[in-house]
Amino acid sequence: MKNLIIATVISILGLSTVYAQKKSKTENKIKVIGNKFKADFGAYAFELNFESETKLTWKALTNAGFGASETVTITKTEIRPNVYMVYWKEKSGTTVTHVEDFEKGIVYTNITSPDHTFLNLKGKLTLIKNSKMDNKQKVVSLLKSIETGATEPVGYINANKYVQHNLGVADGLAGFGALLQSLPPNSAKVNTVRAFQDGDFVFTHTDYNFFGPKIGFDIFRFEDGKIVEHWDNLQETAKPNPSGHTMIDGTTELKDLDKTEANKILVRSFVDDILVNGKMEKLAGYFDGDNYIQHNPNIPDLLSGLGATLEALGKQGIFLKYDKIHRVLGEGNFVLVVSEGHFGKDYNVFYDLFRVENGKIAEHWDTIEPMTPKENWKNNNGKF
Repeated sequence: MKNLIIATVISILGLSTVYAQKKSKTENKIKVIGNKFKADFGAYAFELNFESETKLTWKALTNAGFGASETVTITKTEIRPNVYMVYWKEKSGTTVTHVEDFEKGIVYTNITSPDHTFLNLKGKLTLIKNSKMDNKQKVVSLLKSIETGATEPVGYINANKYVQHNLGVADGLAGFGALLQSLPPNSAKVNTVRAFQDGDFVFTHTDYNFFGPKIGFDIFRFEDGKIVEHWDNLQETAKPNPSGHTMIDGTTELKDLDKTEANKILVRSFVDDILVNGKMEKLAGYFDGDNYIQHNPNIPDLLSGLGATLEALGKQGIFLKYDKIHRVLGEGNFVLVVSEGHFGKDYNVFYDLFRVENGKIAEHWDTIEPMTPKENWKNNNGKF
């Protein structure tokens, strides 16, 4: 059925000799989701903002009588690598079908109005370059400056308003500067493996080596394009777990942006039900059978692996109990939960990153850091 629809649309647009059974000359995938493109038909021009696999916002760049802007639900089908058929229906009842060739920079469109009049167009498709560095890029650059000593990324911090929640670092920009100065020259290594954004917050998962190897989660809050607040949680890098996974390897692909809120609700419920309230009868409902990829250094893969580890610890009088969830951040299929609670006799801060797939928890990373005694705090902002 899918192939029949594609063939029909290609036939309508007169493209059968262009795309039918034709193979791509390149294997390089062009990033579409998260980018903006200009569709220029000469007399008509539009900005196409692909917000997710199912959502697009178009904006008329010329006074073409099509309305100023609208966010629509799209059906996006790959014809071949870097060539897609994109279909949507607007509030007016107008339907739009594009064949978008991102490799050649060509777009073919069929616009059909409610009275069944239609317009076929061919135009140029170009990426709209964003000269402004986005917040994710700013954070990754700032963290990398710990290694490189670059001074420009420090300018991404609001020098007059920077609240520090790492309790081992003094408050403000001066505290961050003092931390950098304390590092022996050329001693630090920083590799940010994952970076996500949720509104004004950017959160990252990074492989550090300063004063010894560490894995860290960092959260930065932005105001008006500047960083104004920072939280983190660090743990010494451990050896691979019983299933051979490290604390940082595994899936990095960001997808399902349209499911962000649903995934955040799912993960918050899991942590609240299972880790805070101990409702173990609900555990299986959050997973796809026994499938579960684990990056905690002490726990093997599979849901049964988690259960066996917790049972073994319990026999030794060691229990895991979360007391409070402080923050839940997510983007697409990744959700980070910030919590505090007990692991054995120690009071800890827990940062748990979950990957969700098809409405079930599929993969997990974490860092566990003992709560710093208040007499050792270098700022008074608290950990959370």
